[in-house]
Amino acid sequence: MKTISGIKEWAAAVEAARKPWHSRYIAMYDGGLDAVTTDPLLWRIPADDHLVHRGDGVFDMFKCERRAAYNFKAHMERFMRSARAIGLEWKKGASDIERIVLETLAVADRPELFARMTLSRGPGSFAVNPYDSEGPVLYVMAYEWHGPFMESHPQGAKACESREKPKDPRYATMKSCNYLPNAMMKRDAADAGCDFAASFDARGFLAEGATENFGIVSAGGELLFPKADGILQGVTMERTMELARGMADGKLLRGVRRADISRRDMEEAREIIVTGTTLDVVAVTEWNGRPAGGGAPGPVATALNAALRRDILENGALRTPY
Repeated sequence: MKTISGIKEWAAAVEAARKPWHSRYIAMYDGGLDAVTTDPLLWRIPADDHLVHRGDGVFDMFKCERRAAYNFKAHMERFMRSARAIGLEWKKGASDIERIVLETLAVADRPELFARMTLSRGPGSFAVNPYDSEGPVLYVMAYEWHGPFMESHPQGAKACESREKPKDPRYATMKSCNYLPNAMMKRDAADAGCDFAASFDARGFLAEGATENFGIVSAGGELLFPKADGILQGVTMERTMELARGMADGKLLRGVRRADISRRDMEEAREIIVTGTTLDVVAVTEWNGRPAGGGAPGPVATALNAALRRDILENGALRTPY
């Protein structure tokens, strides 16, 4: 173990710690420095930032394709709602955060990428008291885009039930940085050899995935998603429902709504789908080790994914250029 007592020694040690995955990290805005850094070795969050030692902060993320952020305004609105829910205030307002985010994307200078914006309680102590912080700090990260799920998994996804129970509705409905239950859900999926895991509430109804929303095409031909009071309102889920309403002509779909979805409903569903910012629309072809939807991507998931892809690439009203 080394003892480092100066900047030069620190810089040499940091350079020696460069890792292969750093090549996927493109640019970061550091609110503590009010600067964008393009070398991942210079990305930093102070150890006494309450984000680090208490998970005290909120975040949101979105993706960019063809040099435009998709549905950025909806992500910003959810980001600011989450901040208000835990008493975080950015005094210059949402427009200032939007400016910083878009300037960071311009520095990143890639046509396709993922972007994450985090508003932390800020540094000031290692105590739990949020009032010890000197004030909120914004961080924005731009990193490598890996493409829609169904492009790399044309056979569809494997999904299963998680042992993890849903978070309390107050915390489930905001995008806070305390994601330990979500991480345990993803661990359940990995341990089961699945792509995604879904939680069920105490009543036995579907809640959500680790970072995804689950829905079904019911035996009666309706597209159903869980009720809004106990899950995070996925931006992609909301947009998918809007697109689906245009397809509810009685042929492909009979309707679109929110409902309580039981385990039996999942087993009897015509299709199970997953939506998410990093995923688009995913067809689930295996549920709890058994074929789902006939074991192949179904017509609704296929049509919705195609519609969402067109929306991402062509809908000027939802594309914010940088």
